[in-house]
This record gives sequence, structure tokens and C-alpha cells, in this order.
Amino acid sequence: MKNIDINIDYITKAKNLSEEECERVLSRMGGKLPKRLQKEKLTVEEAIAIQLELEDEQLQEWRANMAVIQEKAAKAKASPAEVAKPAFAKEAPAKKASPAASTKAPAKPAVQK
Repeated sequence: MKNIDINIDYITKAKNLSEEECERVLSRMGGKLPKRLQKEKLTVEEAIAIQLELEDEQLQEWRANMAVIQEKAAKAKASPAEVAKPAFAKEAPAKKASPAASTKAPAKPAVQK
């Protein structure tokens, strides 16, 4: 028999998916899972269960990362004096127009032959 540790909850979820949902999960598989499925080392249900478990883990990591980002954003809003402006946000001092430039006549249009 196979030595695979798959959570029973995910096997149950995989069995309860419609055919279209199974196809969607299978289309998202990456890494070694498709090869293992192709070589018949896994059943379709086992492969789907593993993929669902991986996606749940990735979702939890994403949520944790987003919480950290939102926390940093909240701190930045709370203390705007401490937030430094990026270097590119600094404006260059306005150039003063020279008086000679304003008295010059406009350029004459080119003569066409």
C-alpha cells in the first residue's frame, strides 16, 4: 500500500467536489503532484486532497502576511510625522524667468519653397 499522509478532512472535501471543481483544483496543481498523479502513485482524490491542503496553508500564510502589512500601514497612518517622504517626492526650486527671455520676439516661421 502507499505511504501517504493525507488529512482525512481533505479527502472528504475532495470527494464532495463537483467534476468542474475537481478540474479547477487539478489545473492549479504544481510541483511534483501532477507527475505523481500521472505515474499513478496517487489517486485523483488524493492529489486533489493534497492540493487543497497546500492551498489552505498558502492562504493562512497570505493572511498572516497581510495582517503584518495592514498593521504597518495603520502605524504609519497614526504617526505621519515619522514617515519620511521618498527622495523623488522633493520638488526642485522654481526657476526664475530672466527678463531678457520675456522681451525676445517669437521665432519666425520657416519659409516654404
